[in-house]
Amino acid sequence: MSGSQRPLQSVPGWIRAALLAGLAAQLGAQALRPPPAAAAEDLPPAPRAQALRAASLGEPAAISRLAMLYLQAYDLGAANALPYQRLDYARLVQWLRAILDTDPRSEYPLFAAARVYAEVADPAKCREMLAFIHQAFLEDPNRRWPWLAHAALLAKHRLQDLPLARRYAADIERLATDPGIPLWAKQMEIFILEDLNELEAAKIMIGGLLATGRISDPQERRFLQGRLEELQRRVAPEH
Repeated sequence: MSGSQRPLQSVPGWIRAALLAGLAAQLGAQALRPPPAAAAEDLPPAPRAQALRAASLGEPAAISRLAMLYLQAYDLGAANALPYQRLDYARLVQWLRAILDTDPRSEYPLFAAARVYAEVADPAKCREMLAFIHQAFLEDPNRRWPWLAHAALLAKHRLQDLPLARRYAADIERLATDPGIPLWAKQMEIFILEDLNELEAAKIMIGGLLATGRISDPQERRFLQGRLEELQRRVAPEH
């Protein structure tokens, strides 16, 4: 490091706070300024995560929240009769990716992706957002499984794409290993297999869960045993 450069930690806290406040004011002014008529289509290129982190002055959570507010301002208040549909989704995903990389512990980008941007009527744009959620889940399954569970439900009910829903549900069951994850999330694949009429596969999966001893709660075991017996009756050959 040259003699003219100083580490960020050596900068007095009040100066860092003032700089961050100035950045917040700049982003806030842009976010609150009424967008032009075609603003929903005019989303600018996403900044790199490294640039956002550098601008954060050691406060990545704050800069990520400000960036999300700025991003959402490109649709709110715009002359857009179909919310979010006119946004360039490839560019939108780049923004969400950069913001998430800036503060990986933030739930805000994935919440917006799953509960706002994926719930549009355009199937291609919905798929693009679900793919982003899936990729983010793979990077941190134990913290991000709720968003992939929501993506699985959207794939099933909004897209009517049961194979995609099964893929997401299977990844939750396989990769999310935190013992605190609720049973319903781990069992999503079983119910999707039934919807696909793959009863034998669902039966094998339930049998495997019971045989491995992973299900220790008596009520959960009784529930799964009941499902297994029902599936056995359904797949049994008619006499």
